[in-house]
Amino acid sequence: MRKTERSPLDPLERVREVGAAGWMGLGFVLDDLRAIRDTIGYDALADEISGAGLRHGEVELCSGWWKDPEGAWRGHWEELLEAAQRLDVAFIKIGTDSAPAVEDVEPFVEPLRRLAAEAESYGTKVALEPLPFGMIASIPQGAELIRRVDHPAAGLVVDYWHVFRAGTSLEELRSALTADQVFGVELCDADETVVGTLFEDTRDNRRLIGEGDQDVCGFIETLRAIGYDGPWGVEILSEDHRRRPLHEALDVARRTALSAFDVA
Repeated sequence: MRKTERSPLDPLERVREVGAAGWMGLGFVLDDLRAIRDTIGYDALADEISGAGLRHGEVELCSGWWKDPEGAWRGHWEELLEAAQRLDVAFIKIGTDSAPAVEDVEPFVEPLRRLAAEAESYGTKVALEPLPFGMIASIPQGAELIRRVDHPAAGLVVDYWHVFRAGTSLEELRSALTADQVFGVELCDADETVVGTLFEDTRDNRRLIGEGDQDVCGFIETLRAIGYDGPWGVEILSEDHRRRPLHEALDVARRTALSAFDVA
């Protein structure tokens, strides 16, 4: 909710440090992509990603895609499509507005099917991230939408913070999802109690894995039990984490995540 989401860190430095820290991929938000496009260009970034040995990329975020087909969101979507193609990313992440959850996902089905078909024509996919403060508010609701869309280029990003803050149990998660619906997973930990609004809590108060109160290991086991074998991301949105130097932040996020996999 700031004026820009552009990172204060140089994109090429981020790619190099991500690769050096042992990660296999990273993502970029639209404000970052615009700055990259208008300065060093996508080719330079793609070369750096390849040189760092990174194999997974994501770009984000588009909302409003279920509204007027030629609405303001369309320009954002086309920018993301260009970046996705030039950087050969796995998927474009999409979301919904911060608003009460809808009772019926049907109005979203055809717009998402069209979006998936267009993403596929650019050699990528589209991944919806359900948010507990959004119109598609839970993973089970998102999974129902993906079932109705029934397109191989439409799937979900399953962010664990959004799972437990929506009140979805691991058993409900296991019952709702199939592995082919899950394009990516995001891990973090968090305290039991929400601080501020849900949006403020997700933006500023996530914890490193093992430093919160959530069953991250159980979540990993649940995703493995349904057969998921895709990329595992780590998303520590946190005031404390943002104060760390880049190398330290990448290293501690990776080490704490791997420790959860050892236990799981």
